[in-house]
Amino acid sequence: MRRKRWGGDEGSATVWAVFAAMALCTVFAVVIAMAQVVVARHRAGGAADLAALAAADHALRGATAACGSARRVAAAQDAQLVRCAVRGDIADVTARARTGPFASDIRARAGPSAEEGRSVEPIPEPGGTAR
Repeated sequence: MRRKRWGGDEGSATVWAVFAAMALCTVFAVVIAMAQVVVARHRAGGAADLAALAAADHALRGATAACGSARRVAAAQDAQLVRCAVRGDIADVTARARTGPFASDIRARAGPSAEEGRSVEPIPEPGGTAR
């Protein structure tokens, strides 16, 4: 006859294995969610930069043409153009990219540099003077 012990640890390995599997699944879910956030942010940033450059390139044709070009570039990057403003030859756009349930809005500006047309002084070399 087999005696039944109370308070033994029969089957406890199964319980520990289930808890360990649940913990690992939770960690993996958090890592995947963080990766989706980073991917959405980078896609939105790239799309906003390229759309701003496209809009600034077409700024002389008018705001409608510039924003249309920016919209096409953002769509090619699998993003949506949320806002587009062209003032003179400077374009200011906001692009939105989605990855999974996460979306990221990034703003970018493009146009000629403020130093355009002015001579730039050379940067002095370390330990020496500029020529």
